[in-house]
This record gives sequence, structure tokens and C-alpha cells, in this order.
Amino acid sequence: MNIVAGFDRPDRGAVSVDGIVQTRPSSRGILITQAGSVFPWLTVQQNLMFGLNGQAHGDKKQLADHYAEMVGLKGFEARYPHELSGGMLKRAELARALVVKPEILYMDEPFSALDALLHLRMRNELLRILEQERHTVLLITHDVEEAIHVANRVIVLSARPTTIKATFDVPFPHPRKLSSAPVQELRAAILRELGVDSYST
Repeated sequence: MNIVAGFDRPDRGAVSVDGIVQTRPSSRGILITQAGSVFPWLTVQQNLMFGLNGQAHGDKKQLADHYAEMVGLKGFEARYPHELSGGMLKRAELARALVVKPEILYMDEPFSALDALLHLRMRNELLRILEQERHTVLLITHDVEEAIHVANRVIVLSARPTTIKATFDVPFPHPRKLSSAPVQELRAAILRELGVDSYST
């Protein structure tokens, strides 16, 4: 992910976006990690305004509050990170990424630290927002169900040194019924590529 986002240089080969080779991080893409990146000394609103440099964004407070409301944090704009729950922190981080209107969201297991129910809620929240914002998202996950739930294409990687083992299109419209037979067949196929017997999971 660091190579794709421009933070690390590849030993060989190159990563290009729209034909432009990535040699450093770009404002076109925002990285959201497992660790989180909200500033603890800033309020939700201040965190969202942090990346709004220059005059091109218009009323920065209004824009920050719009995205706070979009992720369900209306009324919490003046709160500090330590006053928020884990799910709220993830919502704040997602809003901070969205407010600068990146073309690409690089997401490295962003919800892995959340409990199962909150994880599912955040996945649904991400899908709802993407329906409005239409960003390209590159999501790393070890959860096959999560991949099928949110993705249009699933790429299975090998162990190090990493290569692409297989690619699966996910043709099902949203909202997806994960218990349906076609979805379960796709899940089983992905698990087989990962060396796991689907009947034992």
C-alpha cells in the first residue's frame, strides 16, 4: 500500500495512476491506516479543516460540518478525539479524508480494530458515502466477507514476495445479500485461492 500510495519506492517496476508514475504521495490520494491519524489536540471540526489549505475550498467550517454530518458526527464537531468512541474516531478519520475530495482512498484495514457489529456498520457507512461521493477505493483486508461486501473486484495476493494469485470480479449490485448462493460460491472460490477449505469456516 505504501508503494501504491507513493510513500515507498519499488525495487523494480512502477506504479502509475492515469498514466502518471507515482514517485511520491499526491493530494489526489489519501491513506487511511489501522492506527488512525486524527490529531488528539484538535476538535473534530478542526481535524476536518486541517487539510483545507488555500482559498479554493470556500467556507472551511461549513465544509467540515457538512462532512461531519455525512458520517454521522453532527453535534460532535466541538468534541476532542478522547471524547469519542472507537467508531466515532473512524468516522472522523473518514470524514477528514473525504473533505479534501481525493480521487483515491487508500484504506489499509481501517476497521480491523472494531468489534464485529461496529465493523459491519462502518462497512455499510462507507458504501453509503461512496454512493454519494464516487471515490475510487483501494482497500486491504484479510476478511473475505468484507471484500465481497464492498468491492467490485477482489485481488488475492500471495505470501512474500507478493504476487497476484487471482482476480475475481464481484458483479452483484448493492445492497448485497451475503448469504445468497452466488455470493457464497464466490466466497468459496476466494478461500480456495487462499488455501482454506470454505466448509471449515
